[in-house]
Amino acid sequence: MDRIFSPWRMEYIRQAGAGGGTAACVFCVPDGDLEDPERLLVGRYPVTVAILNRYPYNNGHVLVAPRRHVANLWDLSSVELRELFSLVSIGSRALALEYRTEGLNIGMNLGKVAGAGIADHLHVHLVPRWAGDTNFMTPVQENPRPPPSPSSNPAAACRRSSAP
Repeated sequence: MDRIFSPWRMEYIRQAGAGGGTAACVFCVPDGDLEDPERLLVGRYPVTVAILNRYPYNNGHVLVAPRRHVANLWDLSSVELRELFSLVSIGSRALALEYRTEGLNIGMNLGKVAGAGIADHLHVHLVPRWAGDTNFMTPVQENPRPPPSPSSNPAAACRRSSAP
């Protein structure tokens, strides 16, 4: 398979500002938006935030980012780095427990040419994987949609699973 086929992502591809353009930054979560279900917020922490990807490659695709709007990993403070990667670890465990993952892709695309859809605010992708999927998805001929979510409210499920 040469390309990831994710037709539900077309809304993202076609929208104005996709890829770090003029749209508001999804990772910059104002205090008043904490309970807005449209934010898909999993958690907001002292210097980081975790949200579900609105245009996921697989169910449970979580994005973890510093709250500060920053593009470069080397511009993060030691506190931001520690919390960011601690949250990646906690999120990985939460996804494994809640979604019963068989594997997990964790990665960052820093910069437009590296594939960053939102290049000006770094973030870490946590993408659940299961046996039989290919490039995050099963081949189109077999199953054109991601597997069903185990929860009607996946953000709340992830919050429950990642509680201390």
